[in-house]
Amino acid sequence: MDKKFTRLLFIFLLFACPFQIFAQQTPRIKAIQKKLDSLAEYLPGLNQKVTLQVNGSIQQYLLGISSSNNLSISVDPKLSFPINDNLNDVAASNILVFLAQKYSLDISVVGSIIYVTSYQDPAQFAKPAAKPINVTYNRSDNTLSLALNDDSLTNVAKKITEVSGKNVIVPNSLQGKKVSAFIAAAPLETAMDKLAYANEIKMVKTSDNFYLFQPLAENEELYVNGDNKTSVRRIFKPAGTMPGNGGSTGVYSRVVNGEKVISADATNAPIINLVKQASQELNYNYSVYSDIKGTIDIHVTDVPYKEFLDLLFKGTSYTFQSENGIYLIGDRTLEGLRTFKAIHLQNRSIDTIVAMLPNDWKKSVDIKEFREQNTLLLSGSSSQIREIEDVIKQLDELVPVILIEVTMIDITKTRTISTGISAGVSDSVKTGGTVLPGVNFTVSASGINSFLSSISKITSINLGHVVPNFYATIQAMEANNNVDVRSVPKLTALNGHTATLSIGSRVYYKTNVQSLYPSASTSTSVFTNSYTPIDANLSVDIKPVVSGDDQVTLGISVNISDFTSIPTDGSPPPQSISKFASSLRVHSEDTILLGGMERNENDLTSSGIPILSRIPILKWIFSSRTKTNTKIVTVLFIKSTIIR
Repeated sequence: MDKKFTRLLFIFLLFACPFQIFAQQTPRIKAIQKKLDSLAEYLPGLNQKVTLQVNGSIQQYLLGISSSNNLSISVDPKLSFPINDNLNDVAASNILVFLAQKYSLDISVVGSIIYVTSYQDPAQFAKPAAKPINVTYNRSDNTLSLALNDDSLTNVAKKITEVSGKNVIVPNSLQGKKVSAFIAAAPLETAMDKLAYANEIKMVKTSDNFYLFQPLAENEELYVNGDNKTSVRRIFKPAGTMPGNGGSTGVYSRVVNGEKVISADATNAPIINLVKQASQELNYNYSVYSDIKGTIDIHVTDVPYKEFLDLLFKGTSYTFQSENGIYLIGDRTLEGLRTFKAIHLQNRSIDTIVAMLPNDWKKSVDIKEFREQNTLLLSGSSSQIREIEDVIKQLDELVPVILIEVTMIDITKTRTISTGISAGVSDSVKTGGTVLPGVNFTVSASGINSFLSSISKITSINLGHVVPNFYATIQAMEANNNVDVRSVPKLTALNGHTATLSIGSRVYYKTNVQSLYPSASTSTSVFTNSYTPIDANLSVDIKPVVSGDDQVTLGISVNISDFTSIPTDGSPPPQSISKFASSLRVHSEDTILLGGMERNENDLTSSGIPILSRIPILKWIFSSRTKTNTKIVTVLFIKSTIIR
């Protein structure tokens, strides 16, 4: 029972589907029937019944109807499917309507000509209904909301223009672009920028307030810059670089305190690529005049553009120069990339400054000296000139002047003892002399005779008398001499330079030179006297060095030489020499004492009768002696004062 019911249901559905299809096509078929009914009034053959038994193509089938009923039927050559229908005693118009309905044919009438073609459903050529663009704009706070899913960029731009009143332009190259984005209540420009970023295009606002969507150019990419804003940058790839061998670069810009700065993180990156990326990031114009070679590893954060270029070119032969807002880049020896700088020294001499500069700097930068103005003219690359200028400014500081006061005191103590008895014969000698403070008394002949007579009376011994012209001198004297000699010279010296003081005397000693000139007959001797100078000086050398805390380091050297005697025979005079050297540190205006430089001189002079003058006790009668002891002490007081 179930199988029989299933079979009947299948047969019903099999026949019900075509009728449903035919029912759906009824309006079209009715229109064809109406056309043919109207044409039948003029073409009786349409109402004539036909009996056909043709198993062939539709071309043959319709050709048979045309021939049998005297009709003008044209069949589209594209129709070539077979027909296996045997229709008996059916009007030609009904056959045509049946074929149109069964095989989806279209029948049109042109005059008395019936044209049969394949039916094309007009619905398939109808444009689909426009998809609504979900874009809303709030004029009160200028915010835009987007809910896009594979929507046409052109339609989106049109919708944004309609709701906001802002002109949004899409170029021909992006007419077929589909975009997707979901943005809720963002400022209009921000929403437009993020819409472009999300769909790998860029948005540019022109000076006349038009918003342009543009495709990314070659070697351009979207990224988030140092200010965490979306932006576009170019990717520079060196020619000939193989994949995997090139360095990695990252150059970002942002605004700090109103100034655009660069941050870079690069490893083994070509220098020229970093120059191009930094110039593009900060929108600087540049021109490269020579091939920039070399790579660099760099990691810097928030540096100005000029400082960034200095870092890239430091240690290379390249430099840059700014002219009318355009940065000229190339080899530092090229014309137009050299610069000049006149540096006027304020506190130092150009001689000392030039001597301090390293020789390597002098090779790469031409240095000219103008002594009249105490000025240096530098010619070379701007980066090297700035480097030299910074060093010169550090060296060109006020040099302290040190006032040195040297107080020298020589204390001389001399003791001289003269003793002895001298006698002689003279026509004009009178008795007289001194007894105090020392004995230096001369007795005449009469005085001596009176003395001898007195002794004879006392001793009953007659000592006789001296000749009338005889005299005798008795000497016993001691002399002490203390002398203080004070000298207060003042010296000034630049910091680090030596001040020298020298006080002394010079004597000459004679030298006899005999020159012998031989000849054939006799030899001739020529005697020549020459005089050689010899000095005895007190010299003091002081070298002051000022430290940062205004203390003065003094290097002191003292040299004292003096003549112990002056020979009368023309021989070189003997000398006593004392030397002292020391280094010490004192505060400004402190006084230091250098003492203890002591010299002792002993001199003994005697004259008398040979042999008797050497016999003890008798030598005091038959000789005259003079003994001199001299002690000299030199004391130095040194005071240094810093003068700025």
